[in-house]
Amino acid sequence: MKRTVVFTTVFCLLALANLAQAQTGKVKGFVYDKDSGEPVLFTNVTIKGSTLGAATDVNGYYTVTNVPAGEQIVQITYLGYDTLTASVTVIANQLVSLNLFLKKSSVRLTEVQISADRQEALTEVRTSVTKLTPKEMKKVPTVSGESDLAQVLQVQPGVVFTGDQGGQLYIRGGSPIQNKVLLDGMIIYNPFHSIGFFSVFDTDIIKTADIYTGGFNAEYGDRISSIMDIKTRDGNRKKFSGKLSFNPFGANLLLEGPIIKLKEDRGGSLTYLVSGKTSYLEQTSKVLYPYINGGDGLPFNFTDIFAKLSYSSRTGSKVNLFGFSFNDQVTYQSVSNYKWNSFGVGTNVLIVPQGSQVLLEPYFNYSNYKISLDEDGLPGRASEIGGFAGGMNFTYYLGKSELKFGPFLQGFQTKYEFTNSVGIRIGDNEPESTTDFGVFAKFKWSYKDKLVLEPSFRLHYYASLGVASPEPRLGAKWNIAKWFRMKYAFGLFSQNMISANSDRDVVNLFYGFLTAPENLPNEFDGKEVNNPLQRAMHNIVGFEVDLGKRVSVNVEGYLKNFLQLSNVNRNKLFPDTPENSDVPDQLKKDFIIETGKAMGIDFVFKYAYKRLYLWAVYSLSTVDRYDGINQYNPHFDRRHSVNLVAAYTFGKDLNWEASIRWNLGSGFPFTQTAGFYENLVFTDGIDSDYTTQNGDLGVEYGELNKGRLPFYHRLDLSIKRTFELGQTKLDAVLGVTNTYNRENIFFIDRVRYERVNQLPILPSLGVSWQF
Repeated sequence: MKRTVVFTTVFCLLALANLAQAQTGKVKGFVYDKDSGEPVLFTNVTIKGSTLGAATDVNGYYTVTNVPAGEQIVQITYLGYDTLTASVTVIANQLVSLNLFLKKSSVRLTEVQISADRQEALTEVRTSVTKLTPKEMKKVPTVSGESDLAQVLQVQPGVVFTGDQGGQLYIRGGSPIQNKVLLDGMIIYNPFHSIGFFSVFDTDIIKTADIYTGGFNAEYGDRISSIMDIKTRDGNRKKFSGKLSFNPFGANLLLEGPIIKLKEDRGGSLTYLVSGKTSYLEQTSKVLYPYINGGDGLPFNFTDIFAKLSYSSRTGSKVNLFGFSFNDQVTYQSVSNYKWNSFGVGTNVLIVPQGSQVLLEPYFNYSNYKISLDEDGLPGRASEIGGFAGGMNFTYYLGKSELKFGPFLQGFQTKYEFTNSVGIRIGDNEPESTTDFGVFAKFKWSYKDKLVLEPSFRLHYYASLGVASPEPRLGAKWNIAKWFRMKYAFGLFSQNMISANSDRDVVNLFYGFLTAPENLPNEFDGKEVNNPLQRAMHNIVGFEVDLGKRVSVNVEGYLKNFLQLSNVNRNKLFPDTPENSDVPDQLKKDFIIETGKAMGIDFVFKYAYKRLYLWAVYSLSTVDRYDGINQYNPHFDRRHSVNLVAAYTFGKDLNWEASIRWNLGSGFPFTQTAGFYENLVFTDGIDSDYTTQNGDLGVEYGELNKGRLPFYHRLDLSIKRTFELGQTKLDAVLGVTNTYNRENIFFIDRVRYERVNQLPILPSLGVSWQF
């Protein structure tokens, strides 16, 4: 009898649960800006009078599940827009589509709200990731009056920048080759120009820039340190508009508009967006900055062009076609004709099936990068890489959970030729090709707004090597309280690509690309080398604290264990031939094997209230390498780094904005000079008479990277005035870079015993006109 009662009770409860579930439906759609037609990102869409809701994604897409059947009110409240409410009829067991258009608020708000960011902090893992928007980028003082991603990245936690000239970004112990840069899913092999103030990206075309400094999920692969994922916006869907700007460094032009205008009752639109920027600094610097390089000016030249065509259907499905052309050329001291060129084309598609919660995202792209360096008195170097990538991503929404998975296919071809200082050639300039494929899956699951788990897995098969790399990864967040959150990330990573330079070089002007080399030592540190892949393991732990509504603190500690690295062998003296079988691998192989570790802790402080914005970062880190013989710190190992940024908006109409940035970094390692000697070349072999021959100047080096350069610090200031001119807007920006003219060291010319500094004080005035 008791069993019958229990069974009947359970059956009734299940029936009631199913009945309740059957009385609910789902609402999905896109949220757009009413004026431009651009998607509105990361805003909350809620069902009025309930706790139901969801945030829009990078496409402006949302889906709300378990909505009671019947008439419901959908509501959106978002900073800078009027509150929107819309009525929708929800049908049980059905999916209803509802696109929403937000209108910009006519009242100019003076208080910066961060509630949306706080909400995302509770629902996303966000370990070792910084999400940047153009609005945030423009708070950093500018060199030329125009905001640039290169300058913004330099103030991010875990990022080390090696200099104003020829500088590269190193992210939590990873060299540039280990940091993947994506533009709408397309690989950008060199995102920075020779003058380190500028990237190849126009800030005004960027929709989002997500910077993963470690522990990234399985959606990303083929790099062992970090990911920079940049997505561009579409052109204006309602009207023609643009921006023209110029300053002492160069000029920018942006044009956008509809080919087919967006109408809310019709839906579909076709837009274009074209951006171009160029530098004329080589010409203007001789007049404006005659105190630099003895009046020779700054010989930096670059041109960047990007174009995009976007079609959007009434249902939200989209097709994007895009392409770019970037180039750079410069002449340094003792260097002639350093240049690179890059181009690419691609497409990505968003398919929104009717009556389904699945999003489909097929993509395909190709990009190419070619670099050359001709040095006075030395053999030239050249490198080229061209590669494609394609795949199909599926995203399925399950209430507050999300499943994303998909196959991928990629391949690239490289060329490389270099002759070292003793005349031994490395690389034969013959193309080498490789093709990879695999699959990834990630699942985000949350429990009662307390626990967020994001396990993911990537299976990457390197077909040219015949090696499969299984890579499990995990992200987790525990919301102990709404104001205090713990987080963790773990992952295994691999890549089939190395750089055509060495981590031991102090100044890396030439930066080429190679496939994982086969000419490696057979053993490393007494262990057999099974394959040439570079591999790493990440462990990251941290916490987030909200101190009231205006202050947030983020602290993360990390350990990157580089299990296998490959480096160009600068010590090669003999060809790797059967005749030299008795010669140690360290003297005949093109490349050497290394291991290493990067560990540290990053502190980030953020304050946002009314018209004041403060950002402070302190990083403590150490990076080391081991080549089987020596343990050393690579040239980018910076122990301490401090970045302070402040922005303040003022004036009766809030048309003034002042920004300040101060950066402090401890000195980089370098190899000291122990002495000099006469280096006899013996041009006639054994018949050479060393008693009468004049040798070259030889340098006797000390221990590898045991010295430290002086501290680096720099202060940048800018002030902007905005003028409203009818339907257009004019911005005038006065900026000063290296305000107190700090003589920061670039490198030391050992032979001439001359110190070469970074750039001195650089005042600038820029003007931009938006129409």
